[in-house]
Amino acid sequence: MHGTETIQLLEQSVIEGDVDNAGKWALQALDEQTDIHEAINQGLIKGIKQVGDAFGNGEIFLPDLILSSEAMKAASDIFEQELKKSGQSIQATGGKLVIGTVKGDIHDIGKTLVSTLFKGAGFTVIDLGVDVPTEKFIEAVQEHRPDILGLSSLLTTSAIEQKKVLDTLHESGLRSEVKVMVGGGAVTEQWSSEIEADEYGGDAREAVDRACSLLSAAQGAVQ
Repeated sequence: MHGTETIQLLEQSVIEGDVDNAGKWALQALDEQTDIHEAINQGLIKGIKQVGDAFGNGEIFLPDLILSSEAMKAASDIFEQELKKSGQSIQATGGKLVIGTVKGDIHDIGKTLVSTLFKGAGFTVIDLGVDVPTEKFIEAVQEHRPDILGLSSLLTTSAIEQKKVLDTLHESGLRSEVKVMVGGGAVTEQWSSEIEADEYGGDAREAVDRACSLLSAAQGAVQ
């Protein structure tokens, strides 16, 4: 078996949500000295993009998307560990996203799906997890200098935390340096406008589409 076949098997394992084989083929790719970036882009990202398209078209459902996300993570974790040994990191073709579920909310699935589809679109994703305090979002913006900050909230009671993050970005002089997207079950487009976020994502697929539009508009304004 050579590298091209292994990359195809990686892609298939992501499409099928086969976590065990995703890890197996990632290790096989390393044994064959396959280019890691090629394995990621032509195997994992190509596979998750197909899964994202199928999910957006209603051809597969949430449990399928979650399994594919886990398969992609199993393989990408192996590749990331190998790259770190040589001081490298995964090269992204899109922008950079910092994302987290705001303080007071521990819901993770929606945020994880958004993160997965952003990776499929070529973004570097820094996932801060759940119940993230405002200070941690600010520190992440300062450290990672992302193109987009994603704030998720499923609970109505925690949605106000999204506004607190935006207010603190203003107070810290960082608001003009990052585009802010909000989403989650408790969030509406009206709420997004009220707190003056840059964009709203009604679901994971829409969030990626709107983020790409945001970046294109920003890049056009700079040129």
